[in-house]
Amino acid sequence: MITEPRLLLTVGEPSGIGPDICLQLASHALPTGVLLIGDLHCLRRRALTLGLSLRLEPWQEGDPWPVPENSVLHVLDVPLAQPCRPGHLDVANAPAVLATLDKAMHLLRAGAADALVTAPVHKGIINDAGIPFTGHTEYLADACDRPEVVMLLAGRGLRVALATTHLPLSKVAAAITREGLERTLRILHRALREDFALLRPRILVAGLNPHAGEGGHLGHEEQDIIAPVIAVLRGEGLRVSGPWPADTLFTPRLLEDADAVLTMYHDQGLPVLKYHAFGEAVNITLGLPIVRTSVDHGTALDVAGTGRAEGGSLLRALDVAAEIVRNRRAVAR
Repeated sequence: MITEPRLLLTVGEPSGIGPDICLQLASHALPTGVLLIGDLHCLRRRALTLGLSLRLEPWQEGDPWPVPENSVLHVLDVPLAQPCRPGHLDVANAPAVLATLDKAMHLLRAGAADALVTAPVHKGIINDAGIPFTGHTEYLADACDRPEVVMLLAGRGLRVALATTHLPLSKVAAAITREGLERTLRILHRALREDFALLRPRILVAGLNPHAGEGGHLGHEEQDIIAPVIAVLRGEGLRVSGPWPADTLFTPRLLEDADAVLTMYHDQGLPVLKYHAFGEAVNITLGLPIVRTSVDHGTALDVAGTGRAEGGSLLRALDVAAEIVRNRRAVAR
């Protein structure tokens, strides 16, 4: 019986660096079994382009789970509609990209795997193919019938979660409600306890407006929504504080007393996190019944097939996925 976490890895957009960084795994001593899901022919061609010496073995449902082996990767083949070229998007291949996620979800639901790690996809080409798509987070939330999920990025000791994700800035304020913010904080608190083994996590909450609203002179969301939610949770014993002005929230004095920061929108928190740990950070979806992690970067079409792609974030995403699986198992015992 395999006791180590069984990790699925979707290759992502085939014309981007997803295949490159996935193939790089063959040169690392992986601590647990990893199964790639993508086009086997595309991966073999990319390995030749990059001059990589490795063996790609086809895997089918029902086969024994792959075990780590030097210079060997196992692949569940999901064929593309058209041959892929590094750096050149093709709308015809967009359905196959999503099919890798669907295949992964099938294996997870069947209990054949323990966690999903995703290489980056290209949202634009999927939408150009006529498929509404805002991102992995939302797609997997819908697949799991969990409309309330939370995006968390973590790297070099900093964890940043988002109250809203892929929204135009003009729609952010209306999307922040007492009910939604409370659900987000509860999901974050639970994940810090169960997925990261932090018994009494400390969460800092950012304000929405400059200077956290300046006492109502620069906006009322802090007074009307954010502060009341924090008060409710603190009354239950949760270690939540704020709303803090976002321009001073990410300072060492405050962060040394925090396990995570909740920011109100995508570009309020992620620029800081990526400046701090880009290339080593991990994207984690909280609130799902499955474990899902991803890289902290995009498809990097200009780098695909050149040998310049760096796979540090993917390696870290695999490590974090395995860690969360182990922590959840410990909670369940």
